Amino acid sequence: MTLRRMPLKRLLATIAAVLVAGVVLTAIASAVSGGPTPPAKPLAQAVHDAMAGPKPTGVTASVQFTNRLLEGAGIVAGEGGESVTSSPLVAGGHGRLWISSSGEVRLELQSESGDTEIYWKDGTLTVYDVASHTAYTYTPPAHGGPHPAHASKTPPSVAQIEEAIAKLEKHAEVSGAQPTDVGGRAAYTVRVSPREKGSLIAGAELSFDAENAVPLRAAIYSTSSSEPVMELAAEGIAYESPEASIFEFKPPAGTKIEVVKPATRPARPRGAADAPTTAVHGHGITAVGEIQLKSKGGGSEGSLSRLPSVSIGQAKARELKTALGTILTFEQDGVRYLLAGAVEPAAVEAAARER
Repeated sequence: MTLRRMPLKRLLATIAAVLVAGVVLTAIASAVSGGPTPPAKPLAQAVHDAMAGPKPTGVTASVQFTNRLLEGAGIVAGEGGESVTSSPLVAGGHGRLWISSSGEVRLELQSESGDTEIYWKDGTLTVYDVASHTAYTYTPPAHGGPHPAHASKTPPSVAQIEEAIAKLEKHAEVSGAQPTDVGGRAAYTVRVSPREKGSLIAGAELSFDAENAVPLRAAIYSTSSSEPVMELAAEGIAYESPEASIFEFKPPAGTKIEVVKPATRPARPRGAADAPTTAVHGHGITAVGEIQLKSKGGGSEGSLSRLPSVSIGQAKARELKTALGTILTFEQDGVRYLLAGAVEPAAVEAAARER
């Protein structure tokens, strides 16, 4: 039956049904998309175009940090038995992020158990734990490369980016540029996965703004879950210059300042008195690293006492398994051993027994 021959009542009902279906489908499509997405492009072209875009004078955004690395580990710290997993750096949290055009950064994370503030300014990293009134500062050693302020303002060519991707693909699988949106901004997401199998690391993702290459989301995945183990994502993004005072760390009265100093000389040969020694068992992403330290004695395990124990020869070791790897520690003949790797516990235990 054609529309011309259809009874008026049925024709109106049909038109009404089509309109309703159109409204519903439009609403569903809008809900699924969630925001603007950029056009599909090859990865090298997407990176080049984003880097060639206008440079923002600064970034202000809300952030959500997810961290499932130590879920269920039951680690405690201090004589009071307070869980270290209450820190937003360990348990995750929400907060605010500021970045200046000169590369200064401030990140605030809040949680029910306390806040953490992170600053990067003048080549120094400061991490302030509000709950313990302690600030940790670290200044990495200077390197011989060009200062970011003196770096070339010309973005690399598509050919140069393709060359860099080709080098990376010798060791990892690199996805294309997946069009998406992050925090209401059109973005591309790229995933990098290790080619070597046998580790607990499935890969990492980075989402960057399609217009200016600003990173908007980063995530690390485990082989045991499709959900990210660690993820930092921005929303409510504004490209504006933050006030300079935002990046000034002013510790409250009574704050304890802990200065973390980098090593100023290479580790001594194995067996030197009181010097930590290192070793690597295996190679690649499945390698297990080992550190040996002179034991301080006393036998106190402190926050490690709740971890599962395994036997390594005559020693009782404490073992921490996470979604991304395993840490094993024990004392033997006056030496504290610490082994870690992005592998299952059995692989770390085998490395410990084969020393």
